[in-house]
Amino acid sequence: MVIYIFIYLRLSQSLIITTMLALKNKILTYSNVSNSEFEFAFQFYTKEKIKKGTLLSEEGKVVDRLYFMQKGCVVFYAMIDGEEKVVEFFTENDIFSDYYSYLRAVPAKGYMRATEDSIIISVNKNDFEEILKKSHALEHFGRKFLEDRHLTVLINFQNNAVLSNEDRYLRLTRKRPTLFQRVPQYLIASYLGLTAVGLSKIRKRLSEK
Repeated sequence: MVIYIFIYLRLSQSLIITTMLALKNKILTYSNVSNSEFEFAFQFYTKEKIKKGTLLSEEGKVVDRLYFMQKGCVVFYAMIDGEEKVVEFFTENDIFSDYYSYLRAVPAKGYMRATEDSIIISVNKNDFEEILKKSHALEHFGRKFLEDRHLTVLINFQNNAVLSNEDRYLRLTRKRPTLFQRVPQYLIASYLGLTAVGLSKIRKRLSEK
């Protein structure tokens, strides 16, 4: 029994190190953060293994955590007229949250749900703000990341406004091809602003070309 516990603890510690290293590498693409700054910041983070179907946030509750996906997939959606309207998918190496609720400290208008078993780490908003106060480099990362995220949302909005249904589908297959094997087709259809039948017709038409 002691041997099994020891092996489990070693595996758990290895997983934590791997996850933190992935987040560290993500942050370094935005800012030159020192090892001591990382050590200070990472003491505030917690790691979780979450099961498929787990809700990370739900409508009406304030989102106060920032997440990093080491492995898995989470769908961000709103319920409109009884249907799930997908806003975004979060997968490996994504830093994510319901940013409107998180930044404004207001009740969320949507949900975040794991679509497969996932490994995430997260930090409470108050702790993250404390981290940013202690590190100029991490504060720079936070600002640049939010700018990048805002730009991504704007580009997606513009593309959805001007591209045809087929072109939006093709763009998604180029940018995120693994989604089609990882999440139900009705969620992808919703993300593209299509019905499940509409998505099926596009895929059939393209396969016949």
